[in-house]
Parts: sequence; C-alpha cells; structure tokens
Amino acid sequence: MGYFRTAILMAAMTALFMGLGYMLAGAGGMLVALVIAAGMNVMNWWNSDRMVLRMHNAQLIGPRDRMGLHDMVSDLARNADLPMPAVYLIDTPQPNAFATGRDPDNAAVAVTSGLLQMLPREELAGVIAHELAHIRNRDTLIMTVTATFAGAISMLANFAMFFGGRRDEGPGLIGSIAMMFLAPMAAALVQMAISRTREYAADRAGAEICGNPLWLASALEHIQAGASQIENVAAERNPATAHMFIINPLNGKRMDNLFATHPDTGNRVAALHQMAQEQGIGMRRPAPAPRASQSSGPWG
Repeated sequence: MGYFRTAILMAAMTALFMGLGYMLAGAGGMLVALVIAAGMNVMNWWNSDRMVLRMHNAQLIGPRDRMGLHDMVSDLARNADLPMPAVYLIDTPQPNAFATGRDPDNAAVAVTSGLLQMLPREELAGVIAHELAHIRNRDTLIMTVTATFAGAISMLANFAMFFGGRRDEGPGLIGSIAMMFLAPMAAALVQMAISRTREYAADRAGAEICGNPLWLASALEHIQAGASQIENVAAERNPATAHMFIINPLNGKRMDNLFATHPDTGNRVAALHQMAQEQGIGMRRPAPAPRASQSSGPWG
C-alpha cells in the first residue's frame, strides 16, 4: 500500500508541474517544463548524495574505526542483503541520521556524533537498520526526485509572477495569481506526504532488519527528545534536507498533519510496538544487537 500511495503522490506532483507549464505557455510550455525537470533530475541522480553530505560536513568513516560503527553497519547490511554503504559521521550534538544515494550500489549512511553518544547499541542498530531500509526501498532516489520537482514548480511559479502566463486562454488573471502561490504550496504538501509514507515503511522494514521493533521504537523516542532540544546548525542552514533525517532536525513537531515532513513520533512508536506484539516479542529484553568491534566506543 505504501508504494501505491507513493506512486499516486508522484503522479500528482508530475501533473501539477506539467499543469503549471501549460498555464504559462500552453502545450509548448508543458513540454519545456518537463524537459527542464528531466535535466534537473539527471543532475541530482549523479550528485545528490555528495551534495547533501557536503552540506552537513559529513566525514567518511573507514573500517576498524574506534567506535565500531563501520562493523555494525556492515553486519546490518548483510542482514538486509545490501551492498556495504559508505559510512559517514556528522559532528553535531543533535542525535539524528539519514541515508542518501541514487541506488543500493551507490549509497551512504550518515549518523551524528550526538546519536552515538546518546543511544545504546541496540537502539543504534535500530536506527541504522531504518536507514538501510530506505536504501533497500530506494527511498533516497524518490525523495531526490520529489525535491527536484518541488524546486522546479517553485521556479515556474516565480516565472509566472514576473512574466505572466496564458491569462487570456488559461485560468484568467485571478486564476494565474492563485496558481503562482498555490502551486509551490501544493508541491511542498505532496513532497511531505511522500516523506511521511516512506517513513512508516522504513520503520517496519528496519525493525525486520535489526530483529526487534522495540529497539527502533525506543530510539525514536530518544531522538525526538534530543532533536527538540538541541539545534542542528547545518540542517537549519539547509532546511530542504530535513525530510531525509529519521526525525525532523529543525524542530520538535508533534502533529501528524499535512504540514509535517515526518509522521508523529508517537504514532511511529505505537506502530512498532504493535509489530513487536504481533511477533510475540512483548516487552521482554531484546536479543543482543549485531556485534561490532571490541573497541565499540560509547555504546560498547
């Protein structure tokens, strides 16, 4: 059902983009808008992961790091039947993480120093498994495409504001003005809806990868509490990347509504507890997480 909803939302984004192009310049404008979007998506296909990692000053982590992070990602990637992604560390006290990359063969997982300091091993495993689920589901590509469409729609709306549209044959002056303001807003709503849809799917798949839904449920609660109190300076400078993180890095939103980039954390935790109950896990102590190196840092 998650993939079906995503497909519907992507179709809505495409229709909105082409409709704005048609309003501006008829069938020709619609075609030009589509070509521009295709070019932007090609550029993002090859460069989006490097761009995002640079925005957050992420540093590559190699094997045998003193924290054992690389080994833990490697173990969980095998559980997920994925190639080993690149592992990055972001120096910020806010606990958070995200995945990026155009496909499983060109993917990266980035975690913050605050996440390593705050979470025990089991919860860290749940977070990494969630990010690997995004990679396996190819959500990183979906979110790049939707972000590109949203940006292109805003660009076309700005063109309409400065140069006008087909007001004689199109929706008229009032309709054109309304479209200039409503189209970017609608695009942002669709982008947010896609992000929320994929988060629920990644939570479930991540719980399967790490072996215990309660690890991720507890991690989400701790990350939400930390993210709502600790500022992420790089994320504040680059708010367009907020939807990529496991928890919104910009603030502590509590409402699961149209304007949220992430589902309400309480709803996500409840769904994971329900999953654990269905598996008969209940509230008993989880099994040990995949073992990292002996020098396992703050959660060894």
